[in-house]
Amino acid sequence: MLALITGRGGLPAAVVNSVSLRPLICVLDGHIPKSLTPDISFRIENLGTLISTLRNAGITELCFCGAVDRPKIDLSKVDEATSPFLSILAGAVARGEDSSLRAIIGIFEKSGFKVRGAHELAPDLLPPLGVLTITPLPQQAHSDVKLALTAITTNTKLDLGQSCIIRDGSVLAVEDTRGTDAMLEDVKISVEPTSAEPHDPFFGMMDIAGGYLENAADWLSGQVEEKNIIGGMLFKTPKVNQDFRIDLPTIGPDTVEKAIEARLGGIVISHGDVLVLEKNSVIEKLNDAGMYLWVR
Repeated sequence: MLALITGRGGLPAAVVNSVSLRPLICVLDGHIPKSLTPDISFRIENLGTLISTLRNAGITELCFCGAVDRPKIDLSKVDEATSPFLSILAGAVARGEDSSLRAIIGIFEKSGFKVRGAHELAPDLLPPLGVLTITPLPQQAHSDVKLALTAITTNTKLDLGQSCIIRDGSVLAVEDTRGTDAMLEDVKISVEPTSAEPHDPFFGMMDIAGGYLENAADWLSGQVEEKNIIGGMLFKTPKVNQDFRIDLPTIGPDTVEKAIEARLGGIVISHGDVLVLEKNSVIEKLNDAGMYLWVR
């Protein structure tokens, strides 16, 4: 019998929809997944009690899926069943996010559970190779990927994220402990236009009138609407030597929306180890925005 140890986002629900029998849903406190009702909510300080509960429920397999923050251990809330694991957990948390996740998996495996990756249970979330959108790759895409791979390798040594943004042959941003969405939000803020007269109604009316005139001129001349793109790519791939059973990189419609807001040219992901939620919706949104998706 299967249980999901879930974090935030849409991945847990996608895994549930891919398996024949509904698994037990165990939610880390404060990390509610989308579209799922938790069966169990737990704290990291009560991990030992969770293990006993899972055994009593007949659980034999676990899948960790969804976004989680680096755990913080409140010693005053550690229960008796978790005390034997405290030194392992505390040491792993001090070493960083990857160490924390590997330590937790190790505890479950030593307790007799088999840990399976989300990509094993939901293989349809792994897209095929190639450019999946109608928008072609820009000429500099291959050189930008080389630069992105170097940035991710450096990031891995710092135990940081799995993505970066390349624009104009430079690393514009790298993911930190806040995640991909926060990185995209930072880039969005940096490219948002500012108005010289933001509070002047006259200037506001002139902007609106100017927009109507520009649209009319484009229609009369037969020009196609230009997409609101500055350029650059979001690149996402696992960390170097990452355990694919935990924290596998994932993109979905929300990622695309934020990439559009950041006015990027497209998204590049590595093949076989990056999950895509609602693939058809992702491709449609990118096509509508004039952006590309390259699985390489």
